[in-house]
Amino acid sequence: MTVVQLCDKVSHSMFDHSTSMKSSHSEGKRKLRSVVAVAALRSGMVTATTLAGLFSVPVCAQQPAAPAPVVVQPGAPGKPTRTLTPSTTATLPPGSPADVQFMQGMIMHHAQAVEMTALIESHTENKDLRSLGARISSSQSDEIKFMRRWLAVRGEPLVPAMAEMPAMKMQGMEMPGMDMSRHAMALMPGMLTPKQMEALKKAKGEEFDHLFLTGMIQHHNGALIMVKDLFDTAGAGQDAELFNFATDVDSGQRAEIRIMQTMLGKNPL
Repeated sequence: MTVVQLCDKVSHSMFDHSTSMKSSHSEGKRKLRSVVAVAALRSGMVTATTLAGLFSVPVCAQQPAAPAPVVVQPGAPGKPTRTLTPSTTATLPPGSPADVQFMQGMIMHHAQAVEMTALIESHTENKDLRSLGARISSSQSDEIKFMRRWLAVRGEPLVPAMAEMPAMKMQGMEMPGMDMSRHAMALMPGMLTPKQMEALKKAKGEEFDHLFLTGMIQHHNGALIMVKDLFDTAGAGQDAELFNFATDVDSGQRAEIRIMQTMLGKNPL
Protein backbone atom coordinates (compact mmCIF):
# COMPACT_ATOMS: atom_id res chain seq x y z
CA MET A 1 0.00 0.00 0.00
CA THR A 2 1.43 3.30 -0.96
CA VAL A 3 1.72 6.25 1.32
CA VAL A 4 -0.95 8.11 -0.65
CA GLN A 5 -3.45 5.26 -0.32
CA LEU A 6 -2.74 5.03 3.36
CA CYS A 7 -3.32 8.73 3.82
CA ASP A 8 -6.59 8.53 1.89
CA LYS A 9 -7.82 5.68 4.08
CA VAL A 10 -6.94 7.53 7.25
CA SER A 11 -8.63 10.65 5.97
CA HIS A 12 -11.81 8.72 5.13
CA SER A 13 -11.76 7.04 8.52
CA MET A 14 -11.32 10.34 10.31
CA PHE A 15 -14.07 11.94 8.24
CA ASP A 16 -16.49 9.12 9.05
CA HIS A 17 -15.57 9.35 12.74
CA SER A 18 -16.04 13.11 12.69
CA THR A 19 -19.40 12.79 10.96
CA SER A 20 -20.51 10.21 13.50
CA MET A 21 -19.44 12.45 16.34
CA LYS A 22 -21.32 15.39 14.84
CA SER A 23 -24.46 13.28 14.43
CA SER A 24 -24.16 12.07 18.00
CA HIS A 25 -23.56 15.59 19.16
CA SER A 26 -26.61 16.90 17.23
CA GLU A 27 -28.79 14.12 18.59
CA GLY A 28 -27.58 14.95 22.06
CA LYS A 29 -28.46 18.58 21.58
CA ARG A 30 -31.95 17.68 20.39
CA LYS A 31 -32.53 15.41 23.39
CA LEU A 32 -31.22 18.08 25.73
CA ARG A 33 -33.53 20.65 24.20
CA SER A 34 -36.50 18.29 24.59
CA VAL A 35 -35.65 17.67 28.23
CA VAL A 36 -35.28 21.39 28.88
CA ALA A 37 -38.56 22.13 27.11
CA VAL A 38 -40.45 19.49 29.08
CA ALA A 39 -38.90 20.73 32.31
CA ALA A 40 -39.82 24.31 31.46
CA LEU A 41 -43.37 23.29 30.56
CA ARG A 42 -43.76 21.37 33.79
CA SER A 43 -42.26 24.23 35.73
CA GLY A 44 -44.66 26.66 34.07
CA MET A 45 -47.61 24.46 34.84
CA VAL A 46 -46.57 24.13 38.45
CA THR A 47 -45.99 27.86 38.71
CA ALA A 48 -49.37 28.67 37.11
CA THR A 49 -51.13 26.20 39.39
CA THR A 50 -49.35 27.62 42.41
CA LEU A 51 -50.22 31.20 41.44
CA ALA A 52 -53.84 30.26 40.78
CA GLY A 53 -54.02 28.63 44.17
CA LEU A 54 -52.45 31.62 45.85
CA PHE A 55 -54.86 34.07 44.20
CA SER A 56 -57.94 31.92 44.74
CA VAL A 57 -57.48 31.73 48.49
CA PRO A 58 -58.15 35.43 49.26
CA VAL A 59 -61.01 35.54 46.74
CA CYS A 60 -62.81 32.77 48.59
CA ALA A 61 -62.02 34.47 51.85
CA GLN A 62 -63.63 37.69 50.63
CA GLN A 63 -67.03 36.04 49.97
CA PRO A 64 -68.64 35.28 53.33
CA ALA A 65 -72.00 33.54 53.49
CA ALA A 66 -75.01 35.84 52.88
CA PRO A 67 -76.71 36.90 56.12
CA ALA A 68 -80.25 35.72 56.79
CA PRO A 69 -82.92 38.22 55.61
CA VAL A 70 -84.44 40.50 58.22
CA VAL A 71 -88.21 41.03 58.11
CA VAL A 72 -89.42 44.19 59.85
CA GLN A 73 -93.07 44.95 60.54
CA PRO A 74 -93.80 48.69 60.86
CA GLY A 75 -95.68 49.58 63.98
CA ALA A 76 -98.93 51.51 64.17
CA PRO A 77 -98.66 55.28 64.76
CA GLY A 78 -96.78 55.75 68.04
CA LYS A 79 -95.86 52.06 68.26
CA PRO A 80 -92.39 50.49 67.71
CA THR A 81 -91.53 48.20 64.79
CA ARG A 82 -91.13 44.44 65.23
CA THR A 83 -88.52 42.10 63.78
CA LEU A 84 -90.13 38.94 62.41
CA THR A 85 -88.63 35.55 61.60
CA PRO A 86 -87.83 34.83 57.90
CA SER A 87 -90.52 32.14 57.87
CA THR A 88 -93.26 34.64 58.70
CA THR A 89 -95.94 34.76 55.98
CA ALA A 90 -98.00 37.80 55.11
CA THR A 91 -101.66 37.80 56.10
CA LEU A 92 -104.40 40.35 55.57
CA PRO A 93 -105.13 42.39 58.69
CA PRO A 94 -108.46 41.80 60.41
CA GLY A 95 -111.16 43.71 58.61
CA SER A 96 -113.27 46.48 60.02
CA PRO A 97 -116.91 46.94 58.95
CA ALA A 98 -116.17 50.67 58.67
CA ASP A 99 -113.40 49.96 56.12
CA VAL A 100 -115.78 47.97 53.92
CA GLN A 101 -118.51 50.60 54.19
CA PHE A 102 -116.05 53.34 53.32
CA MET A 103 -114.91 51.55 50.17
CA GLN A 104 -118.45 50.69 49.09
CA GLY A 105 -119.59 54.26 49.67
CA MET A 106 -116.57 55.79 47.93
CA ILE A 107 -117.18 53.65 44.84
CA MET A 108 -120.68 55.14 44.57
CA HIS A 109 -119.30 58.60 45.34
CA HIS A 110 -116.62 58.39 42.64
CA ALA A 111 -119.10 57.00 40.14
CA GLN A 112 -121.18 60.16 40.28
CA ALA A 113 -118.07 62.30 39.76
CA VAL A 114 -117.24 60.29 36.63
CA GLU A 115 -120.85 60.72 35.47
CA MET A 116 -120.51 64.47 35.90
CA THR A 117 -117.27 64.68 33.93
CA ALA A 118 -118.86 62.71 31.07
CA LEU A 119 -121.12 65.75 30.42
CA ILE A 120 -118.24 68.16 29.82
CA GLU A 121 -117.49 67.31 26.19
CA SER A 122 -121.02 68.08 24.99
CA HIS A 123 -121.80 70.97 27.36
CA THR A 124 -118.81 73.35 27.29
CA GLU A 125 -115.84 74.52 25.21
CA ASN A 126 -113.88 75.67 28.26
CA LYS A 127 -110.41 74.15 27.77
CA ASP A 128 -109.42 74.49 31.42
CA LEU A 129 -112.59 72.74 32.53
CA ARG A 130 -112.10 70.01 29.95
CA SER A 131 -108.56 69.40 31.19
CA LEU A 132 -109.74 69.28 34.80
CA GLY A 133 -112.59 66.96 33.92
CA ALA A 134 -110.27 64.55 32.10
CA ARG A 135 -107.99 64.46 35.13
CA ILE A 136 -110.85 63.78 37.54
CA SER A 137 -112.39 61.13 35.28
CA SER A 138 -109.10 59.27 34.81
CA SER A 139 -108.02 59.31 38.46
CA GLN A 140 -111.40 58.39 39.90
CA SER A 141 -112.04 55.64 37.33
CA ASP A 142 -108.69 54.08 38.31
CA GLU A 143 -109.58 54.43 41.98
CA ILE A 144 -112.92 52.70 41.39
CA LYS A 145 -111.06 49.74 39.90
CA PHE A 146 -108.74 49.66 42.93
CA MET A 147 -111.63 49.74 45.40
CA ARG A 148 -113.46 46.99 43.55
CA ARG A 149 -110.33 44.79 43.69
CA TRP A 150 -109.86 45.58 47.40
CA LEU A 151 -113.39 44.44 48.18
CA ALA A 152 -113.19 41.37 45.93
CA VAL A 153 -109.97 40.11 47.57
CA ARG A 154 -111.74 40.24 50.93
CA GLY A 155 -114.89 38.60 49.64
CA GLU A 156 -117.01 41.70 50.23
CA PRO A 157 -119.83 42.92 47.96
CA LEU A 158 -119.28 46.03 45.85
CA VAL A 159 -122.36 47.77 47.25
CA PRO A 160 -124.14 47.54 50.60
CA ALA A 161 -126.95 45.00 50.63
CA MET A 162 -129.61 47.69 51.14
CA ALA A 163 -128.28 49.73 48.22
CA GLU A 164 -128.88 47.18 45.44
CA MET A 165 -130.01 49.27 42.47
CA PRO A 166 -130.41 48.94 38.69
CA ALA A 167 -127.18 48.80 36.71
CA MET A 168 -125.93 51.76 34.78
CA LYS A 169 -123.37 52.13 32.00
CA MET A 170 -120.70 54.73 32.42
CA GLN A 171 -118.13 55.30 29.69
CA GLY A 172 -118.20 51.65 28.68
CA MET A 173 -117.93 50.30 32.26
CA GLU A 174 -120.71 48.32 33.86
CA MET A 175 -121.26 49.92 37.25
CA PRO A 176 -123.92 47.91 39.11
CA GLY A 177 -125.96 50.04 41.47
CA MET A 178 -124.08 53.26 40.80
CA ASP A 179 -126.82 55.64 39.58
CA MET A 180 -126.89 57.46 42.88
CA SER A 181 -128.26 60.66 41.37
CA ARG A 182 -131.70 59.04 41.19
CA HIS A 183 -131.72 57.55 44.67
CA ALA A 184 -131.58 60.37 47.20
CA MET A 185 -131.80 58.03 50.19
CA ALA A 186 -128.51 56.40 49.16
CA LEU A 187 -126.55 59.63 48.64
CA MET A 188 -123.14 59.81 50.28
CA PRO A 189 -121.85 63.12 51.74
CA GLY A 190 -121.45 65.82 49.09
CA MET A 191 -123.15 63.93 46.28
CA LEU A 192 -125.45 65.96 44.02
CA THR A 193 -129.17 65.46 44.41
CA PRO A 194 -131.32 64.33 41.46
CA LYS A 195 -132.46 67.96 41.06
CA GLN A 196 -128.86 69.22 40.88
CA MET A 197 -127.92 66.56 38.35
CA GLU A 198 -130.88 67.45 36.12
CA ALA A 199 -129.91 71.14 36.21
CA LEU A 200 -126.33 70.26 35.29
CA LYS A 201 -127.45 68.13 32.34
CA LYS A 202 -129.64 70.97 30.98
CA ALA A 203 -127.03 73.73 31.32
CA LYS A 204 -124.65 74.83 28.55
CA GLY A 205 -121.58 77.05 28.27
CA GLU A 206 -120.78 79.34 31.18
CA GLU A 207 -123.84 78.23 33.15
CA PHE A 208 -122.66 74.62 32.90
CA ASP A 209 -119.12 75.63 33.91
CA HIS A 210 -120.43 77.34 37.05
CA LEU A 211 -122.75 74.49 38.03
CA PHE A 212 -120.05 71.90 37.37
CA LEU A 213 -117.43 73.68 39.47
CA THR A 214 -119.74 74.43 42.40
CA GLY A 215 -121.16 70.94 42.25
CA MET A 216 -117.74 69.25 42.09
CA ILE A 217 -116.43 71.36 44.98
CA GLN A 218 -119.45 70.21 47.00
CA HIS A 219 -118.74 66.65 45.86
CA HIS A 220 -115.06 66.78 46.82
CA ASN A 221 -115.83 68.26 50.23
CA GLY A 222 -118.13 65.29 50.81
CA ALA A 223 -115.23 62.92 50.10
CA LEU A 224 -113.14 64.74 52.71
CA ILE A 225 -115.94 64.19 55.23
CA MET A 226 -115.98 60.48 54.39
CA VAL A 227 -112.22 60.19 54.96
CA LYS A 228 -112.50 62.03 58.29
CA ASP A 229 -115.35 59.80 59.42
CA LEU A 230 -113.28 56.72 58.55
CA PHE A 231 -110.29 57.77 60.64
CA ASP A 232 -112.54 58.94 63.47
CA THR A 233 -113.97 55.42 63.78
CA ALA A 234 -112.20 53.25 66.36
CA GLY A 235 -110.31 50.36 64.73
CA ALA A 236 -110.92 51.60 61.18
CA GLY A 237 -108.35 52.67 58.61
CA GLN A 238 -105.61 50.32 59.90
CA ASP A 239 -105.33 48.37 56.65
CA ALA A 240 -102.18 49.67 54.89
CA GLU A 241 -103.69 49.79 51.40
CA LEU A 242 -106.84 51.49 52.59
CA PHE A 243 -104.88 53.96 54.73
CA ASN A 244 -102.70 55.00 51.78
CA PHE A 245 -105.70 55.25 49.48
CA ALA A 246 -107.76 57.34 51.90
CA THR A 247 -104.91 59.76 52.57
CA ASP A 248 -104.32 60.10 48.80
CA VAL A 249 -108.01 60.87 48.30
CA ASP A 250 -107.83 63.53 51.00
CA SER A 251 -104.73 65.29 49.63
CA GLY A 252 -105.73 64.94 45.97
CA GLN A 253 -109.24 66.31 46.41
CA ARG A 254 -108.06 69.20 48.57
CA ALA A 255 -105.70 70.20 45.75
CA GLU A 256 -108.48 69.98 43.15
CA ILE A 257 -110.81 72.05 45.34
CA ARG A 258 -108.23 74.85 45.34
CA ILE A 259 -107.95 74.63 41.54
CA MET A 260 -111.73 74.82 41.10
CA GLN A 261 -112.04 77.75 43.51
CA THR A 262 -109.46 79.61 41.44
CA MET A 263 -111.36 78.81 38.24
CA LEU A 264 -114.60 80.09 39.79
CA GLY A 265 -112.86 83.34 40.76
CA LYS A 266 -111.76 83.87 37.16
CA ASN A 267 -115.18 83.14 35.70
CA PRO A 268 -117.88 84.24 38.18
CA LEU A 269 -121.40 83.79 36.92
